[in-house]
Amino acid sequence: MGVLEKVRTKGAKPLAAAIDLPLNQILRGDCIEAMRALPDASIDMVFADPPYNLQLGGDLFRPEGGRVDAVDNDWDKFDSNAIYDQFSKAWLKEAYRILKPNGTLWVIGSYHNIFRVGAVLQDEGFWILNDIIWRKTNPMPNFRGTRFTNAHETLIWASKGEKSKYTFNYRAMKTLNDELQMRSDWSFPICGGPERIKRNGVKAHPTQKPEALLYRILLACTNPGDVVLDPFFGTGTTGAVAKRLGRDWIGCEREQDYVDVAVERIEAALPLDESALRTMQADTSAPRVAFGTLVEVGYLRPGTPLFDIKRRWSAAVRSDGSLICNAASGSIHKVGATLQNAPSCNGWTFWHYEEDGQLKPVDELRKMYLLETTI
Repeated sequence: MGVLEKVRTKGAKPLAAAIDLPLNQILRGDCIEAMRALPDASIDMVFADPPYNLQLGGDLFRPEGGRVDAVDNDWDKFDSNAIYDQFSKAWLKEAYRILKPNGTLWVIGSYHNIFRVGAVLQDEGFWILNDIIWRKTNPMPNFRGTRFTNAHETLIWASKGEKSKYTFNYRAMKTLNDELQMRSDWSFPICGGPERIKRNGVKAHPTQKPEALLYRILLACTNPGDVVLDPFFGTGTTGAVAKRLGRDWIGCEREQDYVDVAVERIEAALPLDESALRTMQADTSAPRVAFGTLVEVGYLRPGTPLFDIKRRWSAAVRSDGSLICNAASGSIHKVGATLQNAPSCNGWTFWHYEEDGQLKPVDELRKMYLLETTI
């Protein structure tokens, strides 16, 4: 196992007061050993992307002969399912211990491991709140043509018990989803283009998760200043998104190559302005794109000003996809209607963003997103 090494990113300062917590640092070494060093009931949320235990037998090739860049790393290899279960039990036991009474756990996996992990986490006392389907809009095809294309992964969201008063920012999720209740099936593309981190033309990590996925999870189940721990930190997606959203983070990672990438990535991440971090608070299968999705995937940054075509009003985009303009706040449609004193408003055509000195309707961004995610 070895001695744990603490790696702090430049300029990383704790956002919340915490005793004996290595906030905004990567603990290099075994994740179970790292979690054992943390105090009881000190973490607000654990997000875990554990090894899949794929048990691949040989290389996989595309029809034209090219080798598929699949998960064949040593960290994903276990001698048996029983050993994998023992590993899952060990890290989940520590995750339960370090979570606050009202903290929550998120675990993501494929059909290879998620059912085994789900059974173990229930054995350890966790209470499952939801299972979420991440439907990949651009999945890797089944090259051998022997099975259905595997186009999704499953996330389990769990609390420490049935009576736990866990955080769920329901109103922010509804606003993010154009005033509709957020469902348990989420559509995001897998990492590609500029988001996919590469070193020397090769993927830096085979299972890098999209930032949009972590953005939604952190926005839904944490608040600014909360502490999020990722025991399988990889290239630092959790840390980068947590920094943007004003959350503290702790990462555990044993592979130095991943640590190097994560440090560079998190140092480049820009935290959002405090006003943009405010979200709508709770008051009491046709293809569609919510305005909040454009914020999640980075087409519009929180804090970006939007204008009507005559520039009578200027509204700021907030982190959950809501707008604020003077005393009016809410969805793009609600704020547009309020400002015009109208019964309704199509926010997609009413609001415009500025590019090269010209105003363009935000609907243009929605069209661009649909084109990129349906090719």
